[in-house]
Amino acid sequence: MSDPGDGETSGAIPDGGMTYAAAGVDISAGEEAVERIKAKVRSTFRPEVIGDIGGFGGLFAFPADRFRKPVLVASTDGVGTKALIAQATGRFDTIGIDLVAMCVDDLVCQGAEPLFFLDYIAVGRLDPDHIEQLVEGIVEGCRRAGCALIGGEMAEHPGAMEPGEFDLVGFAVGVGERDRLITGEHVRPGDALIALPSPGLRCNGYSLARRVLLDLAGRQLDDPAYPGSHHSLADELLEPSVIYAPAAADVLRATDV
Repeated sequence: MSDPGDGETSGAIPDGGMTYAAAGVDISAGEEAVERIKAKVRSTFRPEVIGDIGGFGGLFAFPADRFRKPVLVASTDGVGTKALIAQATGRFDTIGIDLVAMCVDDLVCQGAEPLFFLDYIAVGRLDPDHIEQLVEGIVEGCRRAGCALIGGEMAEHPGAMEPGEFDLVGFAVGVGERDRLITGEHVRPGDALIALPSPGLRCNGYSLARRVLLDLAGRQLDDPAYPGSHHSLADELLEPSVIYAPAAADVLRATDV
């Protein structure tokens, strides 16, 4: 071990001081990413949105006049290990749709229609191209759900996550009439249970699917999904979730559930 007094400088703070860049945080990349996504985020705004993106909080004028006894319903969720499929293939443009679906469809399960959405994107290294693609998916999901994307956070975690790794978390808020909320207390034997088809796994069961298909069966993501298929296994696994909230909200308005 070197004597601290022998001129050894290993581990010392540089003469110019430490910077975020030296610590692995790229501020300029973050600024570029924000500029790229601004117009996309604004495209989701509803009339109730006040102000612009970039504030400490998103502002939304609650439309209380549309409801008799309004109740706010909140939900948060992520995309699970489906993110690993997106990372492995370098395809980031649709998993944001999944993120919105996981959150807003939970709202409608309680009898609420989505109002607004916020996202949290954590990355090992901030790549503006990847951020732009991730947000494009979130924006598309919000459009399909009819909710506004009013805020979010991009967090670069050098040392905690590897470059290319990411995680997504979403937060959705909706509103429902107090006497129309779905709580399960009115479920009775003999009620009709309606199943809705899904073109894929949504974000459920991906740890099991990866274990069976990739580890045990030895499949590759660029293999045909099944014999004769024109779609790859990756195509099938990354199929974005259907967002049921708008159609389900229409049903809730039309009949008792």
